[in-house]
Amino acid sequence: MSQVSARALDEAIAWQLCLDSGDANDQQRHEFNQWLAAHPEHAVVWRQLGGIDQQLTAAAPPMARRALLQGGGARRRSLRRLGGSALGVVLAAGITLALLAQQRPLSDYLADYHTAGGEQRELLLADHSQIRLNSRSALDVEFDGQERRLVLRSGEILIQTAKGDTRPFVVETAQGRLQALGTRFLVRSEGDVTELIVLQSAVAARPRSGAQERIVHSGEQIRMDSQHLGASTPAPIGADAWSRGMLVADELPLAQLIEQIGEYRSGYLSLDPSLAGLRISGSFPLHDTDKALAALPPSLPVRIEQVGPWWTRVVPAEK
Repeated sequence: MSQVSARALDEAIAWQLCLDSGDANDQQRHEFNQWLAAHPEHAVVWRQLGGIDQQLTAAAPPMARRALLQGGGARRRSLRRLGGSALGVVLAAGITLALLAQQRPLSDYLADYHTAGGEQRELLLADHSQIRLNSRSALDVEFDGQERRLVLRSGEILIQTAKGDTRPFVVETAQGRLQALGTRFLVRSEGDVTELIVLQSAVAARPRSGAQERIVHSGEQIRMDSQHLGASTPAPIGADAWSRGMLVADELPLAQLIEQIGEYRSGYLSLDPSLAGLRISGSFPLHDTDKALAALPPSLPVRIEQVGPWWTRVVPAEK
């Protein structure tokens, strides 16, 4: 397979999903033809996409391929109002995620701030609090005269609250409300669970539909659903290392490690299910995933199977 840029592949995938949706209009088809003729690489990647798509469909059924088009009609209309060229940009940022069966709500792309796979972003808020968004995160900032409120739609954020502002500093997720008590902490929203890790000071946590509230102190973590708070447990070592480009694992299940590395890797990355329960410790560079994967075989009975730059599997070592 000829080497093509990640940007060209993302654009081709975006156009394929757009044209296959049945909603493409004449203007979009015209813009696709312009894109196809704009650079020789576009024709190359468009031909290659058929083969890549067949491989992805074999590993992740059509449900994943169509994920971005399965939002409600209002979401699709909102994106179409952005215009044909803007639609391409929005879809290019997210369609690869759907193709890789790592689905993400379309609403994430309408958030105040969001990051793509492998991207981190640092924000300085109006009150001088510092926020860092991890890969594939979406955040709204809603400050008013009564409180400083963040709404984490998905993903993970690292928060360092500023001093000197008396308004409550609150993070809301689908599962509940977290109020900072002068602190540095991590919040991750994934599926039906919010995870809180307090690095300094304390945070008051309250489920959305529960009356229970608990103060979580430095060095502790909890998991919260919409009705309950889980037990407080010790915070994992190096929980915020991702903000410095590293993933620190301490007896981490291999399945979780591969999932986190996959957030920073272009293309398809999977793990043979028989290996999911293996555990590993160490530090892995998030921005050099080839190096991170290469560190696995010396420690575990695995090998890395790669087909071109876009298809990688971790499988049992040959006996």
